[in-house]
Amino acid sequence: MSKATLERGLNAFREQMDAPTAVFFSSCVSCGMCADACLFYTETGDPRYTPIHKLEPFRLIWEQEFTLWGRIKSTIGLGKKVDDAMLEAWEPLIYDSCTLCGRCSMVCPVGNDIAYMIRRAREGFVASGNAPEGMRDASTRAVKVGSPMGVKFPALAAQIRHIEADTGLSIPVDVEGADYMALLSSMEIMNFPEYIEALAKIFKQADLSWTLCSEAFEATNSGIQIGSSDIARELVSRVVAGAEKLKVKYVISPECGHAYTAIRWEGPNLIGRSYPFKVAHILELLDELRASGRLKTEGMESARMTFHDPCQIVRKGGVLEQPRNLLNQVAANFVEMHDNREMNWCCGGGGGVSANERADALRLKVFQRKKSQLDELQVDRLVTACANCRLMLEDGIEEYNMELPVVGLTEMLADHLVEDK
Repeated sequence: MSKATLERGLNAFREQMDAPTAVFFSSCVSCGMCADACLFYTETGDPRYTPIHKLEPFRLIWEQEFTLWGRIKSTIGLGKKVDDAMLEAWEPLIYDSCTLCGRCSMVCPVGNDIAYMIRRAREGFVASGNAPEGMRDASTRAVKVGSPMGVKFPALAAQIRHIEADTGLSIPVDVEGADYMALLSSMEIMNFPEYIEALAKIFKQADLSWTLCSEAFEATNSGIQIGSSDIARELVSRVVAGAEKLKVKYVISPECGHAYTAIRWEGPNLIGRSYPFKVAHILELLDELRASGRLKTEGMESARMTFHDPCQIVRKGGVLEQPRNLLNQVAANFVEMHDNREMNWCCGGGGGVSANERADALRLKVFQRKKSQLDELQVDRLVTACANCRLMLEDGIEEYNMELPVVGLTEMLADHLVEDK
C-alpha cells in the first residue's frame, strides 16, 4: 500500500474523531462489561473479541493526536505507531467479529456507544484500503449496479410477473402519487419473493395506495456496513430521488435491519436535509393497520413459536412491541426467548459479516449463542423480520443439524388474512 493511501486512511480516522467519540474514549474505564454482551467473546472466550479492544488503532490515534499525554509520548518516541501493518492486523477484528448490533453499548456503565465508534473506525479502514474483499465487491456492485447482489430491475420485474400470474394479484410499479413506496432487499427479491406476494395481499386487503419504484427498489445499504459515508449517501440519495419523483407520502423499509437504519435514522444526516416524506418499517405499518382494524386475520397458529428480534430494528429503531402485537393476532403459542427485545442476541451475520465469506467459520461458531436460546425453548418455528437474519438463522440451523423452520412475520400474517367474500 502506498504512503498516500495510508495517509488518507489516517486522515479519515482524524476526521471521524468527533466529540462523542472523544468523550467515549475518555470515559472508558476498561471494565470489560462489553465483552460479556458480545457473542463473539462469549462463544470463543478470546479476549481479542472484547468490543472496545477492536478499536485499538482508533484509540491510539485519539490518544496520540488529541490528548496531551499522548502527544508527549509521541514526541519522545513512546507508544505504538498506527501504520498499515497495524491496520491490516486489526482489520479482521473490526469486520469479522462485529455486526454493529449495539448490544455492547446497552451494558456500558458509562454509556459509551461502542457500535457508533466501530462505525466511525470503519471509515478509516475503508479509506486506507483495509476492508474485506467481499464487502468491497458488494459495495462496488451497489454503486454500479444498484444492488449489492447485482440484482437489476429486470430480475425484480420477472419475479413480479411470476407472482401476478400465480396469484392474480397486481403489483404496481412507478405509480406517481401513490401513498406508500415499498422498498425491498436483494435477498427478498432473490431468496424470499414470497415477501413481495405478502405485501401485495396485505395492501390489497387494507386498500392501500402503494407502488414499487423501478429506479429505487433496493433498500440494502452497503455503505453503512462497510463504513463509507460516501457510498451510504449515494445509495440513500437514490431512494430519496425515487420517492420524490413519484411524490409518495411514505417510504416503507422492508424486513431488513440495516436498510431501516440507513434510510430512516442515518439518511437525513447523510444527505444533509430532511425528507418530504415519512419513513416507517413494514412492521410499524402493519401494526398501525392492525390497530385501525384494516389488517383482518383469521385462524391461529397452534405451533410453539418464538421471535428473533433483529438488532437494528429493535436496538437502534425501537420497533419493540409491534411484532409482538402482530404475532399475538395469529400465534396461540408464542413464547419469548430469555433475552428478548433490545437485549436479544444477534444472528451473527449483520453489519456486513454475512457478505464477508472469510468470516463464515467464526460466524457459525458464535451461532451457538442463538442455538442455546432456541434449545432452551424447544420451539417448533422461529419467526423473524429481517431477510438477512433469516438467511443467517437458516445457515446456523443447518450447521447444527437443527430441525426448525424460519419464517418471515409479514408472510405469516398474509397467510392468515381474511379472504375476500
